[in-house]
Amino acid sequence: MKKVRITVMRRACYTDLIERYENPILHACDMREGQIFIANGWKRPQDFCESAWESISPFVMALSHGGEDLYDGWMKNKRSAMISCNDGFRPVSFLLETLDADAE
Repeated sequence: MKKVRITVMRRACYTDLIERYENPILHACDMREGQIFIANGWKRPQDFCESAWESISPFVMALSHGGEDLYDGWMKNKRSAMISCNDGFRPVSFLLETLDADAE
């Protein structure tokens, strides 16, 4: 099993949808573009958003276990994936890349 680097590539915020549909919340997403997390195999990195993890974890698991070429050539790097969290108001896009380092 391998480690997987998770890089926050982009954050979006749909204020029109938030104003129309979302109840006010005190705390939203803490992710910052350029932020990097390392998943030890398929285990969620410390301080990584639990909701985002639910969206990306199947892909992290596949990559950490040697999965390649997801969706038949979708990514230029066969050992990677671009996955977004499922927040319809503030989606975050993550680049997942299999590292050569073995998981502990």
